[in-house]
Amino acid sequence: MYDHFEGESMEEKEKVQGWVYVVVCDPGKNEQFLGLYNKEKNIDFIPAFENKEAANDCFLTLPKEKGRKYEIQAVHIDDLNREADKNGFVVALVDNDGNIIKENSSE
Repeated sequence: MYDHFEGESMEEKEKVQGWVYVVVCDPGKNEQFLGLYNKEKNIDFIPAFENKEAANDCFLTLPKEKGRKYEIQAVHIDDLNREADKNGFVVALVDNDGNIIKENSSE
């Protein structure tokens, strides 16, 4: 069943439903979210994107480890915040150029 929101774009629907896009390392049984460190803000963060296009635009510029597989996946923001909190990270919304535009907190 598909949700239909009259007059709203796909991006607006994603915000309403609470879904973001993240980079997953080693998808499958041992998968984990890509975590980064921002020197200027002195934070460990998981980059999250408001839409798949922004995630794809930024994907090639994100630092990656050789030999690991990476994949863009949709995840609910509540689940992402829970995992980030458990592991000492914050969730940061990132634009398609890789700039942090908003830090999420589950508090």
